Amino acid sequence: MKEKYGPWALIAGASDGTGAAFARQLAEKGFNLLMIARRLEPLEELATALGSEFGVDTRTASIDFYQAESAQRIIDAAEGLEIGLFVANAGADTNGSTFLDAEYGAWEDLLTRNVMTISRCAYHFAGPMRERQRGGINILSSGAALAGQPGGAIYSGTKAFQLNFCESLWSELRHFNVDVLCGVCGAMDTPSLRTLLEKNKLDAPPLLQPGDVVAEFLSLLGKQPVHITPYPGTEEQFLAIEKDRYERLLFMEEATKAYYK
Repeated sequence: MKEKYGPWALIAGASDGTGAAFARQLAEKGFNLLMIARRLEPLEELATALGSEFGVDTRTASIDFYQAESAQRIIDAAEGLEIGLFVANAGADTNGSTFLDAEYGAWEDLLTRNVMTISRCAYHFAGPMRERQRGGINILSSGAALAGQPGGAIYSGTKAFQLNFCESLWSELRHFNVDVLCGVCGAMDTPSLRTLLEKNKLDAPPLLQPGDVVAEFLSLLGKQPVHITPYPGTEEQFLAIEKDRYERLLFMEEATKAYYK
């Protein structure tokens, strides 16, 4: 895997939860890690631990993905590194509010993080991957992408963008040996979700474990454009959705040849 996607993996949102699981599993596979998150202390602690345990090189950068300049700061942090795998993990909705019951600025921040920052970084890192004809992109979306969601109008919309964006990139880049996977995640046991549930005084629903989900995504990168993480009893339903989206994507490849090169 390192030969195809290495030597450096960039993980956006790497300090805890799913991002930390990505960092650990990739370090175990021998990847050098550029780890980015807002909170620097836990990020550096994790980087030091992984470097010591697995003998890989690590770099860290404290970047707030809500800020308009965050994409450029991520690009600057990767200067001089051959990024063969870009993992976009940051993107939880910390507002927990209906559309009109939060300040619009909060929604602008979420749009910046989940749309502008991710697309700008993908543009920057996918270019060299296409030239090298090897590399991978794994963007974590959400089950909220599959339908509208009251209490998550902007979040759901941005996650639907990520899903369609990944499918499109998969189609555009697969002939250059660059793999793209959208991970459509159910609710996972992460600190950000626990904080939101506590804020709204809600009990935790059945939650997926980040390590299990990450292992599944890494095993499927290069095999399909989308994977929806199922809960027990939903496997057939989600497999049917994946199959339907895959067939529609192949149809659109043919249908758009009259319009795009």
